[in-house]
Amino acid sequence: MDYLYYAFFLLVTLIVLVTFHELGHFLMARWAGLHVVRFSVGFGKPLLSWHDGRGTEFCIAAIPLGGYVRMYDRRDADAAAHAPRVPAMSYDVLSPWWRIAVALAGPGANFVLAFLVFWLLSVMGVSSFVPIIGSVAEESAAERAGLLPGDEIVAVDGADTPAWTDVALALAGRLGDTGAIEIRTKRADAPLTRTIGIEDWLGTVQDPDTIGALGIGLEQLAVIGGIVEGEAAERGGLRPGDRIVEVDGEPVSLWSEFVARVRKSAEQSLVVTVERGGAEARVRVTPAQRRAEDGTESGYVGAWLDTPTRLVRYGPIEALGRAATETYAKTALTVDLLGKMLTLNVPATNLAGPITIGKVTGDSARAGFDRFLWILALLSISLGIINLVPIPILDGGHVVYSLVEIVRSKPVSMRAQAVGAQIGLAIVVGLMLFVFYVDIARWLPG
Repeated sequence: MDYLYYAFFLLVTLIVLVTFHELGHFLMARWAGLHVVRFSVGFGKPLLSWHDGRGTEFCIAAIPLGGYVRMYDRRDADAAAHAPRVPAMSYDVLSPWWRIAVALAGPGANFVLAFLVFWLLSVMGVSSFVPIIGSVAEESAAERAGLLPGDEIVAVDGADTPAWTDVALALAGRLGDTGAIEIRTKRADAPLTRTIGIEDWLGTVQDPDTIGALGIGLEQLAVIGGIVEGEAAERGGLRPGDRIVEVDGEPVSLWSEFVARVRKSAEQSLVVTVERGGAEARVRVTPAQRRAEDGTESGYVGAWLDTPTRLVRYGPIEALGRAATETYAKTALTVDLLGKMLTLNVPATNLAGPITIGKVTGDSARAGFDRFLWILALLSISLGIINLVPIPILDGGHVVYSLVEIVRSKPVSMRAQAVGAQIGLAIVVGLMLFVFYVDIARWLPG
């Protein structure tokens, strides 16, 4: 059933992104005075269609893997059959500047969608895991830089990182780089700046774990978030906010380590050392014995983990600036990564195809509506940027044709455009096949 779940969110994502993209073309074409013959969501045979007062057909087609806007052009073989009912312009007489505007309106709509989503998320507020370091691997770059468990990462290379996702994205922007990563942390409210040197950083690694590559672990620290009334933790004197540092004299820093000690110590007295209010305290806790459904027995103290989260929220006006900043930052990051792939500084195998996109969108939807919207905004930016690449049949290719026409004072010949379309189609199909191959290779076992 997971396959159907992921396929559903892949389709939802594609429909939203493509519809918004084509809506940009449609609105600009109408503004330019063009007659739009058809606005289609999907390809193939229309399943549902209707016409507006200007004679434009709106339809939902059988294959929901894209969409298109067809504009009236007297050079079409069947143009007479699609002539406008009301006075309107043909594409072939449109000025090259208007053609550029129509071509750019599609990608522009994707950036507008991203902006609107980031604005909505800023107003709604997003609850995210605070980027507090759980562990630091021995002999790692993080350890050499002086990072410690419990440090909160507040900025990477000057970019604020209120959540782990922000840390990952900021580090992704340094893939293939040589130089230094600047990490600003907070320890007991005291700001610290650490520098980590890099050289061709993860430049040959597919699907790199940027955080783990530095030796930073995302494990949760052994900090008690709450206790169950009347259970062993309360009777022994543990309190919410206690950070466990030792159990029976053995160092403990991670919640998983504390849980492991408790589970194997049913009805055995444990001396637990905690940090509380800046000082150490020792309490004696005797885990109760609990039987699971499968018959296994383990220790239980009745305490749960403190998972630090923060809600980031802005007012409607302040959120406009935040949305603009987010859209610009994510656009710059995407352009930078694509540039590194083109220059072979980052493997092109890091590209995501439909299988990966379906899984990412599906998993983000499971994590919450806000996470799905955030991924949708990133994908919208990626779609906008890809369509600006100057390849014939993409919007960027149409912009190039129009610019050439402006320079030459005459349009590019239909024959040249036809040849360009064939070359562009071959490039796009080849790229799609490559991405499918990468996707399949990424998810096949082994």
